[in-house]
Amino acid sequence: MLHFELVTPEKLLRSEEVHMVVVPGTEGDFGVLEGHAPFMSTIRDGNLEIYKSGGSAPETIRIEGGFAEVNEKGLTVLAEKAG
Repeated sequence: MLHFELVTPEKLLRSEEVHMVVVPGTEGDFGVLEGHAPFMSTIRDGNLEIYKSGGSAPETIRIEGGFAEVNEKGLTVLAEKAG
């Protein structure tokens, strides 16, 4: 499982284990699974798609601006606004 955190300047909104997250990067959407190579990207306004398991429908959260970082601990999305 992938450790995922969604953070805004106000608070930590999510911290959970998920199957995959699709992030609206400025260069295009990208999916992150467990074991993804270290990566950093800025984010454009769009929808974050969170897949709890392999066959599940995604939960969608609207985000605006910020950046995403993938490291050995998982994926952290730092959004200017979320919800």
